[in-house]
Amino acid sequence: MIGLFKQKTPANLMSLLIVGILIKLPAFFNPHPPLLREGDGVLYHRLLEILQPASASFGALFPLLAFVLLFVQAVTLTRFVNNHRMMARPNYLPGLSYMVLTSLLPEWNYFSAPLLVNSVLLYVLTALFNTYNRPQARGTIFNIGLALGIASFLFVPSLVFGLWILLALAILRPFRIDEWLLCLLGITTPFYFYAVYIFLNDRWDWNTLLPHISVALPSLKQSAWLAGSIFLVMVPFMAGGYYIQEHLRRMLIHVRKAWSLLLLYLLVGMLIPFVNTSNTLENWIMALMPMAAFHGFAYFYAKWKALPVIVFWLSVAFILCYQYAGPGWI
Repeated sequence: MIGLFKQKTPANLMSLLIVGILIKLPAFFNPHPPLLREGDGVLYHRLLEILQPASASFGALFPLLAFVLLFVQAVTLTRFVNNHRMMARPNYLPGLSYMVLTSLLPEWNYFSAPLLVNSVLLYVLTALFNTYNRPQARGTIFNIGLALGIASFLFVPSLVFGLWILLALAILRPFRIDEWLLCLLGITTPFYFYAVYIFLNDRWDWNTLLPHISVALPSLKQSAWLAGSIFLVMVPFMAGGYYIQEHLRRMLIHVRKAWSLLLLYLLVGMLIPFVNTSNTLENWIMALMPMAAFHGFAYFYAKWKALPVIVFWLSVAFILCYQYAGPGWI
């Protein structure tokens, strides 16, 4: 399987779809209705109100939407890695890694605000890298800020990614205060229009307008299944980090910057569960996109060729045991 996805062929797109369906089937058998949490924004609330009537007549609507989002995100991540030549040759390993990673825990297959924001962050990642070596990128930078501002109306803690955007601009471009201010203007623009909306509807309230941010330690239920998932997430990631460091000197400058962007993305993504924390694991999915890229690098560059095969099939076996022999995806 790893050898198959090391190639970039049109058939691999269909193979990725089939693999994704097979390892996520229980999500369709046991549909999980989306639950509203403290960090969910008003736009996500409104979206659920629109979709609820359709889900009442078609129970698998939310699992289907979640799967489509995950598959599109996997393909987009793969395209980003291949377009910027972040590995020796194009392949589908990042997409495969993402589909496997998101199957390690059932919460990562639920329709949720963090899952929706992942798609917005993929656009931000691509747009950020497109500003590299461009003399004029003000329009793109404003759009990046605007995208993050809209994302905060889906999931409030996503505002933390503003830190990632500013650090990315510092890495990719010479410091220009006007560009940073333009980015911040883009982030605040949706709040301006929302303020106008609630004012015109006689619902003005600062508590409604300003996002509520709190920081706390998440309280998670410990289990052997959670420990196994963390093990299968971290081992390939550490291997990928090691191989990236080993090949760093042979990489072109823009490739190094791309991996730096993904590492910063990962670090900020791991902060998200501590903001407006909840007792569920959906928030951790925001760190899986860059994690999957590191996994793909480990699969591609592993010196011991049996290692990626063992890790992949061990992950698949763990997923199937979790679904059919363990507590299941309830």
